[in-house]
Amino acid sequence: MDVDAQRGGTPTVNARAGFPSLNQRSFAPYKLTTVIDVVAARGIPAEVVLDRTGLTEEEVRNPHTMTSIGQYLTACENIVAAGAQFSDAFAIGARLHLSAYGMYGYALMCSPSMRDFFDFAVRYQPLATPTLRLGWRIEGDYAVWAFGEIYRDAMSNELRTFMVRQQMKMTFTHIRDTAGVDNLPVRACFGLPDDGRSAEDGQALSCPCLYDQPAHELHYPKGILDQTPELGNRLTRVMLEETCDRLIGQSTASSGIAGEVYQLLLLAPNRFASMAAIAKQLGLQERTLRRRLSAEDTSYAAIADDVRRKLALEYLQTTGMSVEDVAWKVGFSDAANLRRAIRRWTGKTINQVRSGAD
Repeated sequence: MDVDAQRGGTPTVNARAGFPSLNQRSFAPYKLTTVIDVVAARGIPAEVVLDRTGLTEEEVRNPHTMTSIGQYLTACENIVAAGAQFSDAFAIGARLHLSAYGMYGYALMCSPSMRDFFDFAVRYQPLATPTLRLGWRIEGDYAVWAFGEIYRDAMSNELRTFMVRQQMKMTFTHIRDTAGVDNLPVRACFGLPDDGRSAEDGQALSCPCLYDQPAHELHYPKGILDQTPELGNRLTRVMLEETCDRLIGQSTASSGIAGEVYQLLLLAPNRFASMAAIAKQLGLQERTLRRRLSAEDTSYAAIADDVRRKLALEYLQTTGMSVEDVAWKVGFSDAANLRRAIRRWTGKTINQVRSGAD
């Protein structure tokens, strides 16, 4: 990893390779809603959180809304200016459990070993509204997480210190989600000046904290790498990895207006946005979007049907969710409609799809 990016200097182009641009709207708003909920207790209203983001609370509460890393950083900058404390950074990180991250989070929970967890978290981090770049290595008796500041040029010093603490707590939380609450770091290293908060930081991260270090790091005992997560399942993880590969590919290589619509529908959880809502996100009139899709020999309905098919099959084949829950996840009104759609798409029943039978 680029040393300047780790320390917080201006990141190089290579340091951001493979990561979204600040203005790329590819992410569901789960992190923004968490920020709003955490700082509400401090008396900071949603309109202050969302100032200059171009978003309303109604939009952020809508799972169809796609947001950018830049909007998230602006929201965090707003709360810091409004009086949020480092304890709020830790509270946000503690609330962002793996269950908030869709297929990426579920794949991490299914990791067959914690070594696989570490590798997967780094490889597929671009799916997770990243604000710092994850990396890890073995150093002596420790497995070391490193956090690189690839968007440092978009952060004030105050925001920088807030985001580093938030990310450390998120990683701390995700490891506890997967390996169990007894797995704690042995030290936290901050590439930040000592501001007299070692006691508070140490309490939040359950370990001693060091400052003015070469990089931002969390050190764990190396033995954690050989642990098996409680929900570990190698077959499920392989299938979910294929899904994440596709998500990464579609977020970076999709082309044309059909690709943009496909990406927006695929990344939006639960229910699909209407064609009018998608057109608005793309900055188009609905009739313009319809015309441009027609020029590419497709339609909004055809794209939505394809996304539903892919997601429904993935949920049925890789999770234990009930048919009713899968139906809700992909936008059907009830299980009967999902069953009919599965028959239309595959010529099979849901039981045959789940069992892999012909």
